[in-house]
Amino acid sequence: MSTNAESGASPAEHEPPATAHTEAKHRRDEQTRAPAKRATPPGVHGSKTGYTWIALIAAAIIGIIVLIFIIQNLDQVQVNMLFWDFSLPLGITVLLSVIAGALVMALVGGVRILQLRHAAKKP
Repeated sequence: MSTNAESGASPAEHEPPATAHTEAKHRRDEQTRAPAKRATPPGVHGSKTGYTWIALIAAAIIGIIVLIFIIQNLDQVQVNMLFWDFSLPLGITVLLSVIAGALVMALVGGVRILQLRHAAKKP
C-alpha cells in the first residue's frame, strides 16, 4: 500500500468532493459564529490596587506642577484678612486660597450628603 508522499498526490486529492450543500452550510456557520472574545485570566480585571497606583501617579504629577508654580512665584505679597496682616510668597498664598476653597466646598458637599441620607432613611 502506498502513502500520499510515495504517490506524489496531495491530501486534498484523496478527500471526497465537497457538495454545494456542505459548502453553503460551512459559509453559514462562519457567518453566524460570534467573534471570539479575548480570554482573560480570572481576577485580572481592574483592582483597587491598580486604581490606587494610578491615583498616586496623578497626585505626584499634580504635586510637581504645584511645586513648579510655587517656585516660579516667590515674590512676597501682603495679605490682609479680617484683622490679620501678614506677608507670604505669592505661590503659597494662591495654594492656601485653593485649599481653603476646597475645604469650604467639602463642608457644603458633606452637609448636602447628610441631608440626602437623612431624607432617604425617612419612611
